[in-house]
Amino acid sequence: MSNQIRICRLLFSFSWILLLITEPTLIVAQFAGNTPEERIDFSLVAKLEALVKDFPGDVGIYVRHLSSGKVAAIKADELYPTASMIKVPILVTLFNKISNGDLEYTGEQIYADSMLYPGEDILGSFKSGEKILLSKLVMLMITMSDNTASLWCQQLAGSGVEINKFLAANGFKNTRMNSRTPGRKIDWQEYGWGQTSPREMAELLVMIRKGKIASPAVCEEMYRVLCNIYWSGEALSQIPPSVQAASKQGAVNQSRSEVVLVNGPSGDYVFCIITKNQKDDSWKYENEGFVLIRSVSNMLWNYFEPDSDWQPYVDAQKWAK
Repeated sequence: MSNQIRICRLLFSFSWILLLITEPTLIVAQFAGNTPEERIDFSLVAKLEALVKDFPGDVGIYVRHLSSGKVAAIKADELYPTASMIKVPILVTLFNKISNGDLEYTGEQIYADSMLYPGEDILGSFKSGEKILLSKLVMLMITMSDNTASLWCQQLAGSGVEINKFLAANGFKNTRMNSRTPGRKIDWQEYGWGQTSPREMAELLVMIRKGKIASPAVCEEMYRVLCNIYWSGEALSQIPPSVQAASKQGAVNQSRSEVVLVNGPSGDYVFCIITKNQKDDSWKYENEGFVLIRSVSNMLWNYFEPDSDWQPYVDAQKWAK
């Protein structure tokens, strides 16, 4: 090889290094053909890394500002437990059934005692034979995170097998239903009800927001449902109540999670944070996973909305549910 060729190759390599230093946001990432060009925001990555540095457990985070395409990610493609965030895949598969005419959104369903999932669910107070509209089951599943209603919706959606088929058909490789799903016992033992990655769970909300997972009319109704959340003590508590946000929360003993799409004044942004192998498995407000979710949400609001003077009240804990 001539010296001229060697020099040209070195200059070409150096030009790419220089480009990455001067324009670091030009690195591109893709997800399931759904997203436009994504550009890594190294400043935001550094802020996230500072927040998770000393966390006693594993953390995955994915953030994307939709209009700018800027992305920050930490272990965003690793597998984590979904806990109750699996109710979003249940929702989209169920609405696919409704859209196809297999179910009526305002149709009546009949409750049976055999459907009860032990806990403090509202639906569990029903008597066998009582009727409830499917739309109210959906509300209980998403708004209240009622597990009895969610398992009923999972059944109506066609079981975990149908939910996983729907997810695979729409480009999701990591997100799967495990509970009550044949062939997924080992996954259920490791991850519980469902499994996902922060990137995929966040992008599922984006597909709903943009009307890409179903028809625009169907997606609008799902988005309305996801904007009506009772459990507002973590990520949502760090966003002004006047700002709309679609979300779903999850929690099991050693994992805390939340996915949120914020309709911010300066543009929509989505984020998902999931922990696993937490040392702190308490259910108190100060649980380290809950604290981390609030810290990340607060930082993101101020990062994307630097001109906002809103701050959570000091006694916000008083209103946490």
